[in-house]
Amino acid sequence: MNLHVTSVELTTGTSVSIPAPASPYQGDIARYWDGEARPVNLRLGDVDGLYHHHYGIGDVDHAALGPVDDSGYEDRLIAELHRLESAQTEVLLDHLGPVERGDTLVDAGCGRGGSMVMAHQRFGCRAEGVTLSAKQADFANRRARELGIEDHVRARVCNMLDTPFDTGRATASWNNESSMYVDLHDLFAEHSRILTTGGRYVTITGCWNPRYGQPSKWVSQINAHFECNIHSRREYLRAMADNRLVPQTVIDLTAATLPYWELRATSSLVTGIEEAFINSYRDGSFQYLLIAADRV
Repeated sequence: MNLHVTSVELTTGTSVSIPAPASPYQGDIARYWDGEARPVNLRLGDVDGLYHHHYGIGDVDHAALGPVDDSGYEDRLIAELHRLESAQTEVLLDHLGPVERGDTLVDAGCGRGGSMVMAHQRFGCRAEGVTLSAKQADFANRRARELGIEDHVRARVCNMLDTPFDTGRATASWNNESSMYVDLHDLFAEHSRILTTGGRYVTITGCWNPRYGQPSKWVSQINAHFECNIHSRREYLRAMADNRLVPQTVIDLTAATLPYWELRATSSLVTGIEEAFINSYRDGSFQYLLIAADRV
């Protein structure tokens, strides 16, 4: 892939240059997500047009699933997985604090844009997303046009460590399972820059548990599968403190996400990484956390 091709060029044929990756690793990640088209992301998004790149939380509605031997069971299972993923986004949005219609939110690592759409639908605000993947940005912007919200929801191709947003512009910002691709000190320095004083930063992320001692073999498998570098809980809190982000809420969502993974492991959409998530959550070596912090 030509890393100078933009989402605009992919959609309309009009050439507009975009920043090249800041490192070979960023180029690898851009290629990874440009080539990603897993049914577990696309088929779930087809349920209602919200395309996510994160996992779900909450109890499984077994009544909605119905009999396993029913011909429509797989479709109902897919709809249930998608419901749990959207429930995860709702929890993230719950922790953004007060948001007005004129405010701007920033989604760092926005994927195909599902969280931005949900943010605009809830708050009526502007949602700006960044991703290294031109194909993801193109998809998100095309979906915004289909919904008639392109003036409020936009994705662009850029490095989340060096965004084009003005200092203090954002009322709130977040990383939804995207912080494992970057250095946390650099990431939180950029969020601290773009957030207004008193603004809110939220992350939902998997992190390895320092009490386990070191990353477990399951965490290492997850790193290899997604070409990422999972950080520890301690690293998140330290990097926030160093960058004027003061945690207000820390919620362990590990128990809440396990039902999602156990259900997903029974579906036709398995990717081979389900066992690593389930086992690492069960043995305590991996945690699923929400951290909400205020910019001071």
